[in-house]
Formats: sequence, structure tokens, C-alpha cells
Amino acid sequence: MSLLDSTDFTHKATLADLSSLLTLEEASFKTDRLSKRSFKHHIQSTNSCLLVVRDEQQRCIAYGLVLYHQGTRLARLYSLAVSKNARGQGIGFKLLTELEKKAADNERHYMRLEVAKHNQTAIDLYQANGYRVFGEYQDYYDDHDDALRMQKRIRAPRGPSLKRNTPWFRQSTEFTCGPAALQMAMASLTNDYQYTLENELDIWREATTIYMTSGHGGCHPFGLAIAAHHRGFEADVWLSTSQPLFVDGVRSEHKKQIMQRVHHHFHSQCVEQNISIYETPIGYDDISNALDQNYAVLILVSTYRLDGKKAPHWVVVTGIDNDCLFVHDPDQDEEWQTPLDCQYIPIAHEDFDRMSAFGSQRIRVALRIKLRSAH
Repeated sequence: MSLLDSTDFTHKATLADLSSLLTLEEASFKTDRLSKRSFKHHIQSTNSCLLVVRDEQQRCIAYGLVLYHQGTRLARLYSLAVSKNARGQGIGFKLLTELEKKAADNERHYMRLEVAKHNQTAIDLYQANGYRVFGEYQDYYDDHDDALRMQKRIRAPRGPSLKRNTPWFRQSTEFTCGPAALQMAMASLTNDYQYTLENELDIWREATTIYMTSGHGGCHPFGLAIAAHHRGFEADVWLSTSQPLFVDGVRSEHKKQIMQRVHHHFHSQCVEQNISIYETPIGYDDISNALDQNYAVLILVSTYRLDGKKAPHWVVVTGIDNDCLFVHDPDQDEEWQTPLDCQYIPIAHEDFDRMSAFGSQRIRVALRIKLRSAH
């Protein structure tokens, strides 16, 4: 009986597989190899799935590694290898199918991967399994080869999807997610907008709350709306409270008073510049309508489900369907992450409901912008 006929085709990798995994890795890849430390990490991690195929001598003749993007419905095929002697038997195809099943069982909706542009054998495998190219990275690998970006929805969509083409920018500091997100939003509305670090820092200085729960101040939605207004965009703010934001997370009474003054000052500026403030939380229909009307939408989320830190964090909405809301996250934080992992991230509606309610008061905050009409 061949391996493909076995009902026990794949196995969850164990520490006993480390030696043969390393042997397979060295034989399969000349560069960008996984280390023993990395394999050990992924064997023990709850945010990854490492499946192996073993021969009769219990040696690994194939493996596949999938990473789960925490707090989202996105899985990423990080690496897949089949030993030379085992190729041509359909092992790679079936292993990939098993990885997709595991990811779908883990409530993931999409699988993504990168593959070397010259590796036609691997590209053919992925295309035969339903993956489609949706982008490209130049000079991606250690040997300077380019990479194709491929994606497959591993759980069926329900209803129409709505997406907008949005460039991705990485925040340059730990406290400038708002300016990075706003620049992505502005760039999605006009081809003329160019991201710069100077603009990121200028927007932060214009929009900062001065203090936050710790460290440098993050950006207030009123401040971001004003910054967008100054740059030729219409803006409006949606929030579920009329009270000053973020104050509950600060212990110092002096800092609370400063943040309250900042809030009221921003509010006055919004009134002066005819920036609408809606004291109601934005809903899915509102987001869908906004995208359809050529608005860009920024949402403030709690990062707890992403990194366990409960920090306020700005993301840009890039699409919505009946299952998921899609966002660009400006924070490329984890060691294994690439920009691909931060773009068009699918977040199930029920997860987003929890992520977009910040603090003990469950405050919800959003910002819409669009190009200002010519008069």
C-alpha cells in the first residue's frame, strides 16, 4: 500500500522529527532555510501547524508549515518540501490539501503563500490546487529572486464581496499607526499621494492625544480628521460616546486633565472646519456603503486578540463581505511576518465586533475620508 492510500497520511510533527526535518530542509532549499530553533518553535506553537509525512523508517520525506495570523481568519503557508525521491507521487498536492483542512478547522478563511517566481513546478502545484496570483515581491529571497504572492479562499464565501485597492505602508514607530493608516487611506483615494516618513511624523504631531496608557501618545480620531482635512480630504468621525477618549487608561489626574483639554480642543476645531461628528458606532452596512461611495474607512481596534496587549491601534478597512471584514494593519511586528501578512487581513465579523470595542466602556471609533469635491 502506498503512502497516498493510507488514512494516516500526515502526522503532527514532534520533537523526534527534528533531525530528519533538518536533513530534508537542507536538501530542499539552498537559502532561506528554517533552523532547528524555528522547527522546534513551530512544533510547540499553538499558532502554527507543522505536518510531516514519514516513510517506513519514520524519516520525514515531506513537511508543510502553516502559520495562523493571530486574531484573524488568515493562514499562511510558510514552507512546503517533498524529498527528491518522493516527488511525482502526488504527495505535495495531498499534503497541501491536508494543511488547508487543518486551517479551515481552525476557523481560517484564506490561505496565502509566497513562491519563487522561477519555481514553475511549485507554481503549477499551487495553481492546480486553486491558488491564484494576486501580487509580486521583488528581491524577496536571500538569493534576490522575486516572489509571487498567491491566495486561496479555503472556506466558501457567502454573498458579494467589496474591496478597494489600497497600498500598504508600515508604521515607522510604535506610536504612529494612525498616521500610517491615514496615509494608506489617502493613497487609496488618489494616485498623487506619496507616503513619506516626514508626513507620518507631521500627522502624528497634528493628531496626537499627548498621553496614552503608556509611552508616546497615539492619535485622536478628531486629530486625524483635521489632518486629513488640511490635506484636501473630507472627513467625518463616528464614535459611540460623547466623552473624552482614552482617559480611563491613564492613572495620573494631571494627564487626564490634559487629555480632556486636547479632546475638547480637537472637537472645537472639527466644528470650525465643518467636520461632522456622528455619536453612533459605525456598522457593517455603514462601512459597505462608505466603500461603495468611495470613502476610505479607518477603524480603531484593540490589539488584544492580535498581540495580547490591549493597546488602541488604527487599521484601514480594505473590503467587506458576508463573512469577513478586510483590513491593512500598518504594524509588521512578529519576526515571521512579511508585508503580505499585514494586507487584506480577513477578520470574521464576530471577531471584529470584539476587536473594535476598546476599553472598559467598549468604545467604538471610526473615521471616514474622501477626496474633497472641487467647487
